[in-house]
Amino acid sequence: MFKGQPKGLYALALANTGERFGYYTMLAIFLLFLQAKFGFEAKVAGQFYAIFLAAVYFMPVLGGWLADRIGFGKCVVTGICVMFIGYVCLAIPTDAFATRGLALTLMIAALLLIAVGTGLFKGNLQVMTGNLYDESRYSSKRDSGFSLFYMAINLGSMFAPTAATALTNSHLGKVGLVYKADIPALAHQFLNGTITPENTDRLQSLMAMMPGGDIASMNMTDFCHFYINHLSTAYNLGFAVACVSLILSITIYFVFRPWFRHTDVNAKQAAASNEKTVVLTPKQEKDRIVALVFVFAVVIFFWMAFHQNGSSLTYFARDYTQDTVTGWSRIGFNIWALALIAASVYTLFGTFQSETKKARTICGVVTAALWCGAFALYNNMLPVVNILPQEFQQFNPFFVVALTPVSMALFGALAKKGKEPSAPRKIGLGMFVAAIGYLIMLMASNGQPAPSVLNGTVSPDPVVPTYLMSTYLVLTFAELLLSPMGISFVSKVAPPRFKGLMMGLWFAATAIGNYLSSIPSMLWDNVPLWVNWTILMALCVISGVVMFSMMKKLEATTAE
Repeated sequence: MFKGQPKGLYALALANTGERFGYYTMLAIFLLFLQAKFGFEAKVAGQFYAIFLAAVYFMPVLGGWLADRIGFGKCVVTGICVMFIGYVCLAIPTDAFATRGLALTLMIAALLLIAVGTGLFKGNLQVMTGNLYDESRYSSKRDSGFSLFYMAINLGSMFAPTAATALTNSHLGKVGLVYKADIPALAHQFLNGTITPENTDRLQSLMAMMPGGDIASMNMTDFCHFYINHLSTAYNLGFAVACVSLILSITIYFVFRPWFRHTDVNAKQAAASNEKTVVLTPKQEKDRIVALVFVFAVVIFFWMAFHQNGSSLTYFARDYTQDTVTGWSRIGFNIWALALIAASVYTLFGTFQSETKKARTICGVVTAALWCGAFALYNNMLPVVNILPQEFQQFNPFFVVALTPVSMALFGALAKKGKEPSAPRKIGLGMFVAAIGYLIMLMASNGQPAPSVLNGTVSPDPVVPTYLMSTYLVLTFAELLLSPMGISFVSKVAPPRFKGLMMGLWFAATAIGNYLSSIPSMLWDNVPLWVNWTILMALCVISGVVMFSMMKKLEATTAE
């Protein structure tokens, strides 16, 4: 799967891995941070989350437009610097009560800087990756190359929830606090004077569980202030991880720049230097742009459904899912065991795909060693493992990393037989698969009380974690059909003089979907659980049907 790929792919992919690690560490705890520090209701926190995601994915339109004029590399480097300043602002701890106005202002400014920086960085790095495959010797490797690039993105995000969780637990432990899902909401209710007697008793019992000696002498008001401020500071430390990861990204980018320097040429620069470029007729440009815009419109609804991982699915993990795990599924909450399993998938494929007997033998031995290591880690885990809501977000990137070789092998085998689905067809299939993911959530929600009934507490009969694990698995199947193929499709079909802008519009479609992802959060406290999942499932099915209704036209328009 790695054979025949341009070496510039690995440098660009690793630069992206570092940036994505920091971003997803921040995103894993962002919504929890909003509710813990500021006491926002689900719908308000969901709006912040959705607007931020929309801004992050809309800004590549501006970044792409700018890069088509001044160059891709300049935008990438500027973007990293702007993001770094944003994450520094987000990492500064402030008092949630004494300096609330300052805390909100600093947070909003930080989010704006991160969004602008990401807009300059993300799309243009992917355009440079696509430019690697404009050479005829690499053109047949474009789809598989973007699959590997996408895998590298998720390699960074796979470790993000664990990093956020480790920092949170470490800071709280130093001051004698323990994370419990319902404490932040109950603390804000108490301070606002809206808490019920039953919830007051619940908060007192949670306070009594804290091991810190100083906590026992606190009154309830002091405890609430103390807990919220220290939990918020723990989240600030998680945001600081992004600063470190960006330093790693920019280092990789400059050290290995000679490998991909030739891709940092837009159409304007190529024309000025008399380089040979593809020239399309006005009709060809129009047909390609129309086809791309149609695909952009359809995938909006996929991203609306997919990006529930940081909002409604996190709420479900916090309020409706057991906070402990037993049995075989414990291994899913040991990131190092997951890393070994993911690595073993690649070495297992190497066992069958390597060209020499020696290489096949080495891959086989390494695979066995990785499996033994994963089993040893699992065997040494406690019989009952405590879990936090954000830890479920590691499953999607793990599944992407582990399943990418399977996806590449499957489509590679189909390609040899001339039966590989086109990119638009894969996108349509991805919509139907995503609908199945929310069918699982419908099953998980059967018999559960509405969020309005819980009123800041957790379900009296939470479901087992395997429901959410299964949902993330199915959504990952959908993502592998849609996202890397979509990026590859844009890099291939976009007219040369609009490459940056078209990649930006792909992210703009993601931005709209991200903003629409706030709808389930807005409905969260007002409707039964099944209503949210049914809406998401229906939108995915309808989008898939629309996609297939236009399939022949799309495939004809974009055929080489």
